[in-house]
Amino acid sequence: MGMSAEGERAASPREEEWPEAEKAEKLARGAALKWASGVFYRPEKLEGLGQYRNRERQRNSSIQSRLKSTVQSYLEGVSAGLEQLRSAAREVQNVSQDLGAARWALLDSTGHFQGLQQMRALMAEHVQLASVVQVLPQLFSVHEVFSHTLQLLCEQNLLEAHAELMMMEHLRDNILSQLHLRGLSSAQATVLSYFSGLQELNESLAKQLWDIVGSSLQLVRDDPVLFVTAVRIIEREEKIDESLLLEATFLPPGRPKGWRQKFYHVLRETITGAHFRATPMDAEGSGLARHLAALQKDIVSNLLVVKDLMVQCVPAHYNILSICTTTYHQALTSHLQDILREDLDKQALFLLLEWALRVYPSPDMMGHPDLLPEVDVSALGPLMSPELVDQTERKYVVKVKASVLEWMQKTLEVEFKEWFREEEPETDHQGFFQSALPVIVMQMLNENIQVASLITDSLQQKVYNMALEELEVFLGRLREALVQCGKEHQKDRTTPKYYVSYLLAMLNNNLALSSSVSSLHSDTACREVPASLQAALDRTQKKTCQLLLEELLLDLQLLLTESELLVTSQYLRALMQKKMVCKSNEERRQLCDRLLQDAMQLRELFCGLGLDRSQQSLEAVFALRELICLKDPALLSLEVLGFATKYPDVSDEHISTLLDLRGDVSKEVRHMVLEMMAQHPQVLPESYRPIFSTILVPAPELPFCIRKGKCA
Repeated sequence: MGMSAEGERAASPREEEWPEAEKAEKLARGAALKWASGVFYRPEKLEGLGQYRNRERQRNSSIQSRLKSTVQSYLEGVSAGLEQLRSAAREVQNVSQDLGAARWALLDSTGHFQGLQQMRALMAEHVQLASVVQVLPQLFSVHEVFSHTLQLLCEQNLLEAHAELMMMEHLRDNILSQLHLRGLSSAQATVLSYFSGLQELNESLAKQLWDIVGSSLQLVRDDPVLFVTAVRIIEREEKIDESLLLEATFLPPGRPKGWRQKFYHVLRETITGAHFRATPMDAEGSGLARHLAALQKDIVSNLLVVKDLMVQCVPAHYNILSICTTTYHQALTSHLQDILREDLDKQALFLLLEWALRVYPSPDMMGHPDLLPEVDVSALGPLMSPELVDQTERKYVVKVKASVLEWMQKTLEVEFKEWFREEEPETDHQGFFQSALPVIVMQMLNENIQVASLITDSLQQKVYNMALEELEVFLGRLREALVQCGKEHQKDRTTPKYYVSYLLAMLNNNLALSSSVSSLHSDTACREVPASLQAALDRTQKKTCQLLLEELLLDLQLLLTESELLVTSQYLRALMQKKMVCKSNEERRQLCDRLLQDAMQLRELFCGLGLDRSQQSLEAVFALRELICLKDPALLSLEVLGFATKYPDVSDEHISTLLDLRGDVSKEVRHMVLEMMAQHPQVLPESYRPIFSTILVPAPELPFCIRKGKCA
């Protein structure tokens, strides 16, 4: 309790000066009460109260000592600061007074400054004159240096010549820069005229440099010193360009020279001119093949020189191998496009496609093992764009199509001639007729497809589609040839001699073609025969079968005609060899009726079989019936003459037999009829089919004579 009263008495003056202390003290008291209640809540704990009190009293004493020490230090610092502020205020006041005095002194010295300005101008003029005096020896020796530099260039002492050239350029540029800074632009023309020889020296040096760069591939093989010298000079000039561009205050005439870019340009032009701007080569056949082979050899050889030798002669940032590789690639791309603008044959187009797509990226050229890994052909891109490849493939297919068309036409002409040979067609191992036509056609188409497959799958597909189209066209021409052959055979059925055999051979050929078409494509999934081609094969098969059936029908018609002629001949032979004699008009009438009945039946029979009446020989039976049915024998001479005219192969014996058959012809009438036939002999026409000449009649019986004298 004593501690609390003492604390309250000590706190009352602080509360008036430090209000925050009251709050802090209350918090401390609360914390102390909480601690004391927690420690002394049991009676037995009160025994240690004295110890706690002593400990807390010592603690409070220690804290108060530290507080007093801190406050004392703070008060001493504040006192020192206040003293420093008083001293600074006194010094500021002294400086202000001095500045005021200086201001009044300056105002009094204004007239003296004008004299200083004149002195400054004189000093600047002196500096300029001093600068001119310093460079006068160099200015007087400029033309002499020009001559010496030119002599060095002629002797190919390029580094020394370039050092003197740089010195002269530096002198000129310094003078021009000073004139530019002082606004004396009018005097620049005089300086440029005085240093005009620099232009000639620059041009001479540049010409030698570019000649060296143009021969760089050969120089790095033989003696790379000149080439390295040229590169060093180019790099010197490049650094000068860079420094002048960075300053950006004054750019001398002729700057920047850009000789590094010129180096690249000359190198590219050299590569392009050496291989791709030469005398026009033969774009056909072996000429193109030799040209492409030479390009392949030279490009690989030159790139190896660049990789192994030239790279060591130039800075790494030149990327000289990449530059040369890209230049060759771009030049080749343009060169191939130029070649493709010509009207090339199929062999040339194939060579270009094969070279660009197969040879160029192969280990034989840009993928050469000695060029790896520095040369990455995949990073160069395709030598021919996909559009150009497609266009070239289409041109190639057109050329192949023309060749296939010509070859197929010749094959068809040969085949057509073979149809008219005096020999039967060849037979296979089973004895079936065939010709070499399917083998020739399919072999030709298959070879073209296989050749195309060596380039790209797309070219193979294009040629395959073309082959099927041309095969379809060929089948159409084959049908036309078959029709023409059929017409020739209709005119003369003896030609072709083996017409039917060759038709059978064509049927077998067509079957062979049908079975071989699906094997043209190497991919089994693409072997389906197009509907139009299958239809063409079917039409050819049907046309051949039609011609064969027509020929068989014609053979049957010939057989039917021969059969009808044979029946007629046999009927007439039987009639004339029976030795019948009609004894009355009634018997003649009955005979005529029988002849009419038989002839009508036979006519209907053969007409039903397809033999036209105009082609039948049964008309002879009807004509013979008219001779028998004639009622007035006196008119027989005229009728017989008409009969003999119509059937010129009838003989006197045939007429006599017919007269005997009538049974009412007198000797006088018989004699008159035979006499008239003798007076009007008949000639057989070429197209006449004999009827009576094959019919033999019995000889007439002569009367037997007993007495001497003439027989009656």
